[in-house]
Amino acid sequence: MGQLSESAFLELADETLETLDSAFEAAADQSGADIETTRKGGILEVEFADRSKIIINSQAPMREIWVAAKSGGFHFRWDGPEAPGGIDDGTWVDTRDGGELFAALSRLVGQQAGIPLQLA
Repeated sequence: MGQLSESAFLELADETLETLDSAFEAAADQSGADIETTRKGGILEVEFADRSKIIINSQAPMREIWVAAKSGGFHFRWDGPEAPGGIDDGTWVDTRDGGELFAALSRLVGQQAGIPLQLA
């Protein structure tokens, strides 16, 4: 895993949060799940029918994306080129277990929403 420059990280994190926001909307539409998203800068909040939330935010000083969910907190670091052209050039990897961000969020959102969801 290379260390991204701050500008490369910010661009990549913004693209990732935008992609996640769209993926949550699509998953909610397909599944009928009551999921609302709110995006403010580097923070994406996902709220469920029971008012619980998952918070996804970019942490520029650490060059990580952090996820806070009912089941715990997770840190994801970029595993791809140091000068990526976009999120298709690599993946965000959990710093503890090596899991991928979208797969982890599919699992976490499914747990909190109470139905299986697949984020693409």
